[in-house]
Amino acid sequence: MARYSGPVCRLCRREGTKLFLKGDRCYTEKCAIEKRNFQPGQHGRDRKPKIVGYGIQLREKQRTKRYYDILERQFRNAFEKASKLKGITGENLLALMEHRLDNVIYRLGLATSRAMARQVVRHGHIQVNGRKVNIPSFLTRQGDVIEVRSKSKQNAGILAACDSTASRPAPTWLEFEREQLRGKVTGTFKRDELVQIQLNEQLIVELYSK
Repeated sequence: MARYSGPVCRLCRREGTKLFLKGDRCYTEKCAIEKRNFQPGQHGRDRKPKIVGYGIQLREKQRTKRYYDILERQFRNAFEKASKLKGITGENLLALMEHRLDNVIYRLGLATSRAMARQVVRHGHIQVNGRKVNIPSFLTRQGDVIEVRSKSKQNAGILAACDSTASRPAPTWLEFEREQLRGKVTGTFKRDELVQIQLNEQLIVELYSK
């Protein structure tokens, strides 16, 4: 599966907001936005383009896509799926993003970033309802039990991530038993629970509907 492998702090600076792509670093003064809050590149300090219409929609799509750390094809496919579901397309899109297995691992605190969560899943450390799942885009559903496999419960990276994220509560639609490294999807994502970053999903719907 293709993935972005370049410097992620440039992405935050390009979007002008924290995308929380570097885990714990994003919560310290070492965060790139804290030190260099201007666009990357030689003329980043002086470049202040006026963005209107299509540009605003494009930047919102890029911001959302980069926040969830996925590439264009997967994001567009998710939009197509969201548009066929009942309800508001924009909220359906965010729900699909939130219910991805890599995002659930991140929300539970088993990883400090979505990139780490994806690696944890790909390396076979996670099981869903008792079966190993190594597909980061796997969509979880209400009632699913997600846990670290027994042979991985002493993994140093996962344990360190749990300690680092101990003060960050899981969203209301997830339950997490920290001692057992086990979580459960108890509900579905609600739009008002996305408070880490400000997104306007309606702009994405307008962009893809053209």
